[in-house]
Amino acid sequence: MDHTQYNIISIGNVGSKKGNYSISIYKAFRQGLTALDGFTHIQVLWWSHLIDDEENRKRVIYPKPYTKGPDRVGVFATRSPVRPNPVSLTAAQVISIDMESGIIELAYMDAEHGTPVIDIKPYHPSTERIKHAATPEWCSHWPQWYEDSGSFDWGSEMSFEE
Repeated sequence: MDHTQYNIISIGNVGSKKGNYSISIYKAFRQGLTALDGFTHIQVLWWSHLIDDEENRKRVIYPKPYTKGPDRVGVFATRSPVRPNPVSLTAAQVISIDMESGIIELAYMDAEHGTPVIDIKPYHPSTERIKHAATPEWCSHWPQWYEDSGSFDWGSEMSFEE
């Protein structure tokens, strides 16, 4: 099996304090924010550094992670941050962008304070939205829209069994 390694550098980090969320872009990458204003949402790729260890990178099967799901689910059928490469993805609403300071204020971000950000892409409906997407029956009752996910009872969907 080919285990080619790649060098990924962070472009900034997540700020998360008292319900305020932001991304601080390092000075060398701030010009990359040019023309990002006007997009209401961004896709943020970040490194789940707090759980990045050899054991977690080997995990490929989860026993019953979802209460209504199958008894076993493969890592690539989950959004778990525990995976061979702990890259996580968040769609985030942009509140403001300060080019000079490199600060992107967000409505919410599901990453810890200090989490490394490895890339940002604008959310673009023409490439991100799919008209006829389907999901397995066990998760077909989950919210269909990002905006509805905040009020959904996710706790009742997760079993956290080992």
